[in-house]
Order: sequence, then structure tokens, then C-alpha cells
Amino acid sequence: MLLFGAFLAGLFAVGALLLLTGQGAKEQAPPGPFAPPAPAPPPPAAQAVLPATLPAQPLLAIVVDDLGYEPGRDAEWMKFPERITVAVLPFGPSSRNVAESARSRGWGVVLHVPMEPENPAPDRTERFRLRRGMAGGEMESLLARMIENVPQATGASNHMGSAFTADPESMAMYAAVLKKRGLFLLDSVTTPRSVVLDAAQGAGIPAARRDVVLDADLRPEEMRRQWERAVSIAREKGRAILVCHARTETLRVLLDLLPGLRREKIRAATLDELIGGKAEGR
Repeated sequence: MLLFGAFLAGLFAVGALLLLTGQGAKEQAPPGPFAPPAPAPPPPAAQAVLPATLPAQPLLAIVVDDLGYEPGRDAEWMKFPERITVAVLPFGPSSRNVAESARSRGWGVVLHVPMEPENPAPDRTERFRLRRGMAGGEMESLLARMIENVPQATGASNHMGSAFTADPESMAMYAAVLKKRGLFLLDSVTTPRSVVLDAAQGAGIPAARRDVVLDADLRPEEMRRQWERAVSIAREKGRAILVCHARTETLRVLLDLLPGLRREKIRAATLDELIGGKAEGR
């Protein structure tokens, strides 16, 4: 009896081993309806920063904001002796002319999109600003009209927008529209709470932040100090973005400062070159 019992126990052990081996060889059964879902693969990284490859020569992009509403002053900026990028407000008396003239010169053109600020700031763009809480269809329709008014634009920047650019939901809708239109995004950084680059990364569009504002203070000595900051960043990082406003005082100081670029062996470039990574020769 003892021998017979040992024989049976051996048979059971071999059978159990074969059963476990067979289960291990099978593919894993699909999860049941209440099993947790498998983690989704990470989305591809978006180019929400400047391209990683450094240019052979340091580049400085000068972006001139607020063009389109002062035809006489705008015409003076069209005589600028270096390549710049014009940020054109839509629906102004000279918006179309400025964009066409800039493009014919090989300059960059971006749509300067009016956006809701934190505090009241009345100006001529107030009636067509992008605002928090806008429905997606309303925002897309308004942006379509702006783009139609400035069709030369290859990118967009924000005019004001300290409230709008800090709102993740509004910025996500905005960036999605720009992606449909094939436009890149420049953050003018009108608030430290800006989520512009996050929205651009979520939408998968190229984007960058400005580095320096030239004329927040209109004193010539302060503008020269900000210019030196921009030049220093361009030397250190290979490129920099300098934003200024289409003011007569700013133009006068800039024209005095421009010869320094050649001495520093820095080339004036467009935003298309910096953000899109397209190195255009002169």
C-alpha cells in the first residue's frame, strides 16, 4: 500500500508540472472588462523650444510689435536696414500693407493676436480680443478672420494676454487652431504664469519665448542695456529673441545700435529661422 500511494503521488506531481508548463507557454489572456487599462504610449515630443542644433553664426531675431495701426510710422519701419520680424495687429489701416511689404523684403511676418489682459487696457483691438471662456468655434472663426487679414504670417504672438496666456484651457484651444493652420508660436511673456509653451507642446507645434524686451523703459541708456543683454544671450546660446515696439524712439535707438551686430559677428535673423530652424543666407 505504501508503494502504491507513493506511485500515485508521483503521477499527480508529474501531471501538475505538465499543466503549469503548458499554461506558461500560452500567450497571456486578454484582460477582463474590469481590469485596469494598459498605459498609453507617451506622445511624441513636441518642438516647443528652439531647435537643438546651434547655428554656425550667432543669430538675433528682432521682433517689432504693434504694427498695422499707424501708417506713417509703420512706413518708417519698412526702411529698416536689417532682416527683422514684424508682428502685425489685424484689421488695422496698414496691416495688409505692412505684411506685404515685409514679406517682399524677405522679413518674417507673425500675426500679433490681441488677447485678454488681467487688468483693463483699452485700445483699438478691444472688440476682437481672444478671451477666456470663448467657445472653440467662436475662437476658431475669429482667428480665421485675423489670418485672412494677414495671410503672410507664418507664426503668431500675443498682444497683451496676461490673463489669456495663463489659462490652460484657452491656450490649448488656441494652440490647436494654430496647428491646423501650420503656424508656430512666440510667447511674448506678458505674465510669469504663462502656459504658452506647455500648450504648444501639447498641440505639437514649434514655439519659443522671447528673451528680452528692448523698450519697456524708453530711456536710451536702458534700451542700450537691454540690447547688450540680448547680444550676450545670442553669443552664449547661439541665438536670442529681442522684442520691441513700433515706436519712433525705439527705431532711433535701434538704428544707432545695429552696427554693433557686425562687430560682434552676430547676424540679424527672422523668427522663421530661429523657431523653424531654417538657416537662410543673405
